[in-house]
Amino acid sequence: MYAITGASGHTGNIVAKRLLADRQKVRVIGRDQQRLHALTQNGAEPYVANLNDTAGLAKAFAGCEAVYLMIPPDSTTKNYRTFQDRVTDAFASALAVAGVKFAVALSSVGADKAGKTGPVVGLHNLEKRLSTIDGLNVLFLRAGYFMENTLPQADVIHAMDKVAGPIRLDLKMPMIASRDIGNAVADALLRYDFVGRQTRELLGQRDITYGEVARIIGQALGKPDLAYTQVPDNEFRVTMLNMGMSSNMVNLILEMTAAMNSGHMCALEPRSAANTTATSYESFVAEEFVPAFEGHMAHA
Repeated sequence: MYAITGASGHTGNIVAKRLLADRQKVRVIGRDQQRLHALTQNGAEPYVANLNDTAGLAKAFAGCEAVYLMIPPDSTTKNYRTFQDRVTDAFASALAVAGVKFAVALSSVGADKAGKTGPVVGLHNLEKRLSTIDGLNVLFLRAGYFMENTLPQADVIHAMDKVAGPIRLDLKMPMIASRDIGNAVADALLRYDFVGRQTRELLGQRDITYGEVARIIGQALGKPDLAYTQVPDNEFRVTMLNMGMSSNMVNLILEMTAAMNSGHMCALEPRSAANTTATSYESFVAEEFVPAFEGHMAHA
């Protein structure tokens, strides 16, 4: 039996579907049973629990040989780092109580650093805490910059006719689609090819700058002159607050982007066949960004 946290989210949903397709027994965990309905229709066992509920998670993990762990984002919370640490504590306690033997945890490039990386500090702490559990074989997948992080640019383009953000124009980032992360998690869970504590980076199809992001989006939208502008932190802060993000989360994101811009937060592994994934940014734009942009335009 496998247990999948965040089963209705970008990565967890892919993991659950892959395992079910392989005819594995899967317990899908989420806060809303309705959002798990499609997976339960395909044979998954639903379990409703909050991820900071140790007792609930211990029951969800009971009888499971392996679990997928991810700390969900929360753009409106007043203290995201506290939330991360509470979920980490619940994960660790529940894994120990349930006697789980294998776990794959979603981490991030930059999780090797103990500070000054915004929300990635929480993943550093997750790695440290889970590494202390006796008898647990755990794999931390340190993913690059999610391609999905560029989806809010649909609003920016609509409002400003440009791509804009706090990241340097020329910064090459390992950019990855969440579907590729989900597939990498499923592969690891099906193979059990990790022992003890291991970390692996997932660096996407290639490194890409936000200048290239703007060019690729522009070509797909018929806007060949679309360009990227790096905006000051204060301007970014105001925009994000107006979009409903909490002040705490904005500050964490700005700390993370500063770490990326300075090189404090970066990939450690050289690019290889093992850490390179399939989906190109061009494919992501065609399959996900363009529909999101057109949907925004239809409701504008």
